[in-house]
Amino acid sequence: MDLRILLVEDEPSLQTAIKMNLELEGYEVVAAGDGLEAVKKFAEQRFNIAILDIMLPEMDGLAVCEHIRLENPDIPILFLTAKDDTSDKIEGLKKGADDYMTKPFDLEEFLLRVRVLVKRSMPLDEKKELETFQFGGNHVNFLTFEAKTEQDQFNLTKKEAKLLKLLIDRRNEVVSREQILQFVWGYDVYPTTRTIDNFILNFRKYFEQDPKNPTFFQSVRGVGYKFLHAG
Repeated sequence: MDLRILLVEDEPSLQTAIKMNLELEGYEVVAAGDGLEAVKKFAEQRFNIAILDIMLPEMDGLAVCEHIRLENPDIPILFLTAKDDTSDKIEGLKKGADDYMTKPFDLEEFLLRVRVLVKRSMPLDEKKELETFQFGGNHVNFLTFEAKTEQDQFNLTKKEAKLLKLLIDRRNEVVSREQILQFVWGYDVYPTTRTIDNFILNFRKYFEQDPKNPTFFQSVRGVGYKFLHAG
């Protein structure tokens, strides 16, 4: 999966230099030169991290940060700004930023902080990979995509396996639609909510004794989905 960064910086030469150095590290960088453009790009695409200046045309970075936080409470946000008073830093962190660096900055330190935040945005990659899982009378092999139930044996599609693995990795926790989009569909296309619902309906048909009264696959209205498992 490509690691994508939203870079919001209005000074053209600095934007170019930061973008180039991030790309040399292997990131895909989408740059914006003002706050309104940043909000628009964030709404249209998926990112692992947002890097924001504070003093921006059209909409300042603090307002952009607040907007991003309303849309996505989980994405790491790093302020990179010339505003270096302690009060500025406190204000930025209060608005929802995860980290705050002041200009001029050390490039190596900056890239290290970005790396740490990107890693934080991908918690599944930090866990030991789940290879097989059993629940009820069901058995799933995530290496071969094979699934067995008490009545049937079949192969999951790649996206079915990804979504099922995500739900099982986060068992007994609500998984938001945002997280599903990020980990299952990546950053290519937005599936509709109905598409995700259909995957859950399929899981109920595959694995539930009574699909209309599911034991394992629960919908949480307005938020996302939950896989319930006592083990």
